[in-house]
Order: sequence, then structure tokens, then C-alpha cells
Amino acid sequence: MADVERPELRSEDHRHLTRSLRLRSGDRFTASDGAGSWRVCRLGAGRDGRAEPDGPVVRVEAPHPNLTVGFALIKGGRPELVVQKLTELGVDAMVPFVADRSVVRWDPDRAVRHTERLRRVVREAAMQSRQVRIPAVGDLAGFAELAALSGAIRADRDGEPPSLDHPVVLIGPEGGWSDSERRRLGAMRLSWSVLRSETAAITAGALLTALRAGLTSRA
Repeated sequence: MADVERPELRSEDHRHLTRSLRLRSGDRFTASDGAGSWRVCRLGAGRDGRAEPDGPVVRVEAPHPNLTVGFALIKGGRPELVVQKLTELGVDAMVPFVADRSVVRWDPDRAVRHTERLRRVVREAAMQSRQVRIPAVGDLAGFAELAALSGAIRADRDGEPPSLDHPVVLIGPEGGWSDSERRRLGAMRLSWSVLRSETAAITAGALLTALRAGLTSRA
């Protein structure tokens, strides 16, 4: 919903409410603009997608710091699963990227299609998990572009414990990091075992969001 001050449902959201959630005219639901604001509404009559305000607009302050997980493209990977779970955890941004040892490469047209697909998955996951902010899904990037971000670090078994001093974590491909990538960035340890790329990305999101929420402390 673009504007909770003047709420209007998109056609796909109206279908979700009426077909998946089985809401009827007059039933209440929570609407959000995906940017931190929400309010309670009632479903209007008819099929015009109306949403009738039924409460004040509530604005939720953005958590700090902003958390980003970058994940390298891998053969047989499931980026939809990665972005879905990172959204549920509350990660703010996700970026697919190409590392030196990446086997999978997206051509420009494929990159656009896949990125649009990932953004749809993120929006649906944000709705399902009742997030008031829809995470950003960045365009396909290169390692150097993400390594230049403030606080960026690689995920690696030989790294330091997770810390909010490094809110941007990059997950490498199946072939591991190249020597130049290792020299470029320090490392953060996510586990004592070897993790699949998807598992590592979700683990990074879980650890960082737990640290940010105060559910755990740095070792």
C-alpha cells in the first residue's frame, strides 16, 4: 500500500485478503506502506479494492544499524528461499553478487527477471511476517561494489565473532573466496561447520538481527 493516510488496496492484495485470508466486507486488517507506517483498516464492500481506515497511523522508527546480506550466485542455489527467510528475520537489504569463483552468471536480461522475482518474494514475505518495512533487493552487483560499503565483511570459518560493527556480511560461492577477495576484506565466523551458501546467508541474518534486537550479546 503506497499511502496509509489514504489507503487503497492493490488488486493482488485484495485477492490475498479475500481468497487466502477469507476476509469479508467489514473485517479488520492491518495495512502498511512498507516504509515504517501502518494502521488498522476495514475491508470495504465490493471488488474495487477499497480499504476503510479504522485507526490512527502508527509510525515505527527504523532499527539501527541497517543490516545487509550479500550472497554470491551459486549453481543450484535457491535465492528465493534466502530472501524470503532474511525478510522474515528483519534484514533490511539483500544483494545478489558475482564473486571471482562464481560458476553461475546472469546475463543482463536474466538478472532483471530474477531481481524482479526476488522483490516479489520479499514483498510477500514481508506481508506474511507482518513487517512494516519491505527490505530492499539490490541489483546484481560485483564483489568490489559490495566490499566498498561501510562495515562490509566476508563470512568465513576463520573469522571473528559476529558484531554490529560489521552490518554488511557477504556470503561467498561454492568455490570459496579468491586470494584477492580475502585480502580485500576481513572475515566474520558464522559457524564452526561448513555451511551451504543459503544456510550461511540465513545464519548471518539471524545472528545480526538477534544482536540488533538485544536478544544476544557479542561473544
